[in-house]
Amino acid sequence: MRQRPSILSVLALALLLPQVDFASAQSPAAPPSAGAIESPIGKVVTLEGSATIERTALVATQASTATGPINAKIGDILYRGDVLQTAAASKLGVVFADGTALNVFASARMELNEFVYQPEGKWNSSVFNLVKGTFTFVGGKMVKSGDMRINTTAATMGIRGTTAHVVIAEDGTVKFTSLIEEKQ
Repeated sequence: MRQRPSILSVLALALLLPQVDFASAQSPAAPPSAGAIESPIGKVVTLEGSATIERTALVATQASTATGPINAKIGDILYRGDVLQTAAASKLGVVFADGTALNVFASARMELNEFVYQPEGKWNSSVFNLVKGTFTFVGGKMVKSGDMRINTTAATMGIRGTTAHVVIAEDGTVKFTSLIEEKQ
């Protein structure tokens, strides 16, 4: 069965934004050098079913952690370089430091390649790589004060305030739909 997100589910995720504290989760003004410890860029805010987070960046922790993918849970902090993977019949909701809200649906894979955000910064940028599956997102402040790009198997999309729904099929074909709420 194909899942069709509604504009209401995307907006409901966006309403969680005021509850998420990113005061300490902002990346530096320029991308860190290789081997630098990463700053948080986002947070898991909803989870239905199961998903994993594969950590590829060096992050500071208070305890040692196992290598490889970890099972995602609500409240998990995300870092540049993380890879998100959802299981069948699952959905993961993420909010980033600039307010961008993202839903990752069943059997999807997404790479968080780049994220640099400073509220008054001039060099804000993000690059997410959608590998497979279904995604919806509401662009945050970065779409107005920086460069937000979404890579897919077919093209790279520059995001300028769109609320979008993207489906990447098993054969690599991409369908992009702009979600616009109709006035009643």
